[in-house]
Amino acid sequence: MPDLSDVRFLTVAEVAEIMRVSKMTVYRLVHSGDLPAVRFGRSYRVPETAVTEAVQRPVADVG
Repeated sequence: MPDLSDVRFLTVAEVAEIMRVSKMTVYRLVHSGDLPAVRFGRSYRVPETAVTEAVQRPVADVG
């Protein structure tokens, strides 16, 4: 099991700002499983590493 003390969690609003999308888009990514998240009470937190991987992941194979 990874050491969670090294993991930085971001709010949905912070993820939306980094990815330059709406909060609803982040919620859709979380619910579809494309963006891993942890639920704390009624809110979600997304590991920062998951956000950087999602941003670097190619969206479509053009060519």
